[in-house]
Amino acid sequence: MPDSLSFQIDAAAALAQGARTRQEDALAVAFPDGAERGFAVLSDGMGGHAAGDLASRIIVAEVFAELTIGQAARDGAGPDIRRLLRKAVDQANASLQAHAEARRADQGMGGTVIATILDGDGLHWISVGDSVLYLFRDNALSRLNADHSMAPQIDLMAAQGMISVEQAQAHPQRNCLISALTGDEIEAIDCPDQPLRLREGDVVILASDGLQFLPDPIIEAVLLRARQEDSRTMAQDLLDALARMDDPEQDNTSIVVLRVTALRPRDRAARGWIARSGLLRAWRRTVAPPVHLSQRGRA
Repeated sequence: MPDSLSFQIDAAAALAQGARTRQEDALAVAFPDGAERGFAVLSDGMGGHAAGDLASRIIVAEVFAELTIGQAARDGAGPDIRRLLRKAVDQANASLQAHAEARRADQGMGGTVIATILDGDGLHWISVGDSVLYLFRDNALSRLNADHSMAPQIDLMAAQGMISVEQAQAHPQRNCLISALTGDEIEAIDCPDQPLRLREGDVVILASDGLQFLPDPIIEAVLLRARQEDSRTMAQDLLDALARMDDPEQDNTSIVVLRVTALRPRDRAARGWIARSGLLRAWRRTVAPPVHLSQRGRA
């Protein structure tokens, strides 16, 4: 007897180098053929720190590996997904520490992380830093995860009249992180106890803060125009909007677009995890067009 909802997901990923001299973002996505579950992970190497590009790749590789290994424990009730996400982030942080201890030249390396697991109709996530998790639903954009930078406190100061909105936007400490993966204790983690229940037509976006060179109303407008298109078009339209700004300070941008195209009841016994060699990865070190990663589902 059906006891949950399953989905068909249309996924795409893209990276752009922007005005930076190197790509310090990394990402990986897995939505294999025939499985009801999939995941995505993204990291933004900390600008101005040693080996930011290496740090982001270590974070993504470790989280990706831990989430993949986690399939072995997926039986009847399955492992606690929140615990699996926490373990993956802890392992990535430990790997950064081990690398920095082995290579003193790379001490100070670090990065953000955001990872999502789609399980049935539930969206689970964990995030550290200022990389963003958006939900576009009913033609409106909202942020799901916490922002571990100084921006929320500075915006609160503006809301209380302590500084102007213009001063808040240009504040020199606006992008300073209050939590990141550096190999030390993680100051703040966003990992909700309960998943968000997805609906048909939802669009979930993971992105580094390079996307936020676009104001949220512009991101919303781009997605509204592309709401009938596939995930690859949505990702490309967002990159095109950034390119039109031609900002000389444009940061690296990494984007994962997950578009829910169908929801239907499925039997618990029919559920699957990541099987065979169906893992699809995408992480780049140069400017890259959107990569259409999957469009899966069963009739």
